[in-house]
Parts: sequence; structure tokens; C-alpha cells
Amino acid sequence: MTLPRRCLLLALLGTALPALAASPSEADVRGQAERYVQQHFAAPGSRIEVKSDPLDARLRIADCAAPLQASLPGGDRIAPRLSVLVRCPAADGWNVRVPVTLSVWRQVLVASRPLVRGDGIVAADVHAEERDVARLPYGYIDNMDQIAERSLSRPLAAGSVLTPGALGGRQMVRAGDHVQLVAELDGIAVRAEGTALGGGDSGARLRVRNGSSGRVVDAVVRAPGVVVALP
Repeated sequence: MTLPRRCLLLALLGTALPALAASPSEADVRGQAERYVQQHFAAPGSRIEVKSDPLDARLRIADCAAPLQASLPGGDRIAPRLSVLVRCPAADGWNVRVPVTLSVWRQVLVASRPLVRGDGIVAADVHAEERDVARLPYGYIDNMDQIAERSLSRPLAAGSVLTPGALGGRQMVRAGDHVQLVAELDGIAVRAEGTALGGGDSGARLRVRNGSSGRVVDAVVRAPGVVVALP
């Protein structure tokens, strides 16, 4: 009996044909890898670009009676190059590694001007730019809440991405704080009340207005609420 006649007979009898095993192509395997990565790293405000590499031309992909599955054995870390495991989950299934190039574009905070160690960061010091965070190995900061009252532990050039490692402790002095201004000369310390015109952590330089004379002087932060006038 020919196949068309057999199909017609089974249809008339209400009997379904047994499911045939699918034959995935290279495009199927690469597409599964790309879709998995796209969905895995999707997040509000992100723009994701994924491209898989061609598979080894010597590879022969066997039939698979089940839908293909994908995973990232290396973990969830965002990186520009990933190896995605695509597998046939059938009893006699197979595994294929698919190399993938990943770009994840997100809005991150970037220094608007050169910043020095000890500076406290305010909104005017930074702005948002779209960067490929997969190529930022030291991480990034994407909102001001992450740096509230923090100071820089190292200088940053204009255009540099703010990273968690660039942030030090909480600011010991903030702009507008009333501080104790200490002037030291030959072992003698003179103290006055002042107003900080900048902020920073211990060792940060800032300008302070003397509350008595109104004079603005350069000073360095020594402790919370305490600054020492520079000669």
C-alpha cells in the first residue's frame, strides 16, 4: 500500500500516524541558542544583541523527537562571549556547544567632568549614557541611589563609567554642612566654625567658608564634621 493511501485509510479510521522525529538544522540549533540568551538577559531598559557563530562544518546533527533545550553552564554572568549548551532531551539525545557574541546596552552613569579622589558625587557630576555592559568587566552604576552620600576612592576622568570599585565609604562631610575648621601652625591649633562648600571622605580636599570672617579657604577632611585648613 502506498503512503498516501495508507494515510487516507488511517484518517478514515480515525487513527493518527505516529509522530516522526524532527531533523534539526544548524539554523534550528543556533536559533535556539540565540533565543535563550536573548530571553535570559532581557530586562526593562535593556537593548540586547545576540549573534551565534557557525557550527563546525563536520558536525552532523541527528534527529530529535523532542523540542530542543538550551542552558548556560557557565552561570549568569554577562560577558561578551558565551558558550550556550543546546541539547536534545530525548533518551538518545545529544549536546552541542554554540559560541555566542552578546551585547547588552543599558543606561549607566558616566562622569561629566574629571573627579578627584574623595569627591562626593552629586547629580551635576554625572550623566546617563548607553553603554554595552557586557564589556564593562568591573561593573557599573545606573542610578544615583547607589552612590548616595558616597565618595570616590580613586580619580575618574571625564567620560569614565562609574563602577562599584570606584566608590569609597560614606562622605564624612557634605556640601552645606556646618564644620569645625582647624588651622594648625607650629603645633598650635585654632578652631572656628565654617560651612563646607563641597563634600568628601577622609583626605578629600574641599572649600570651606569661615563663619566669622566669611573668607573661603582650602581644607582637607580629617574626620566627620572636621576639616583642616591648608597652608
